[in-house]
Amino acid sequence: MHAIVIDKPGGPEVLQWREVPDLRPGPGEVLIDVAASAVNRADVLQRLGFYDPPPGASPYPGLECSGVVSEVGADVEGFAPGDRVCALLSGGGYAEKVAVPWQQVMRVPEGMDLVEAAALPEAVCTVWSNVFMTGRLRKGETLLVHGGASGIGTMAVQMAKAFGSRVVVTAGSPEKIARCLELGADQGIDYRREDFAETVEADVILDIMGAKYLQGNVKALKTGGRLVVIGLQGGAAGELDLGSLLVKRASVHGTTLRARPVDEKGAIVRSAVDNVWPLLDAGAVQPVVYARVPMADAAEAHRILESGDHVGKILLVG
Repeated sequence: MHAIVIDKPGGPEVLQWREVPDLRPGPGEVLIDVAASAVNRADVLQRLGFYDPPPGASPYPGLECSGVVSEVGADVEGFAPGDRVCALLSGGGYAEKVAVPWQQVMRVPEGMDLVEAAALPEAVCTVWSNVFMTGRLRKGETLLVHGGASGIGTMAVQMAKAFGSRVVVTAGSPEKIARCLELGADQGIDYRREDFAETVEADVILDIMGAKYLQGNVKALKTGGRLVVIGLQGGAAGELDLGSLLVKRASVHGTTLRARPVDEKGAIVRSAVDNVWPLLDAGAVQPVVYARVPMADAAEAHRILESGDHVGKILLVG
């Protein structure tokens, strides 16, 4: 089989499409012939040498995929060869085949293009676990999404609106804000020109920036608000005003998805399928795909992501 191999940290050019040892499923694993994967910020960090795969995970990048089941190992429940699926991965999506615990595998929604389904697992599971399970967003509350035009952001906008919440996004251009409004956002803030903390009051904040936005996020929280930090693009160390947090009876949560145990990921996957798949089937929520790039040209896909010009997901097609 072929996969994207990283011999040493560096720029997009270090992503090399090579022949690698074939895979077989182990006990409890499903082997998927990959139709597509998707590019995530974590893949860029791995390429740069800042985010190694968890112990035992595939060394190849790629945190999600779609494809067709080709083989199942012992003790697999609910899947068989020929099933159209997508999966949440700890790594290995940038390849022709990937082996994944069956608990992290989901059937592709009815009528959805198999390649497009690669845009679902990471975005849906990240939003569901952080905004709804950890952040406990409820109908009528306000969600603030930083990076609203990203793959996770565009999914968060649609999911929150589908569950009856008000949504505010930050984005870096009028064009990106306009796209978020088309997807259902109620308000868009150009972070290059406006200070979100002066204009927004949110019950839940989904943050990808970390330290840079920490003080502003706490200021923007309503009483009883919940800040959920899932990224550190703006730094890892910041000053937290505990007095403001106490007065507001607010909370700050820091979470990651990749390194969680299989059982925890499986619980998130099952809950996401139960709650979000009906919205996909009804057309109330859809993945936003910016580009489809041949998997062998993963370097180009990373360049697109790092340019910051995209809206939604960038897919790697096998």
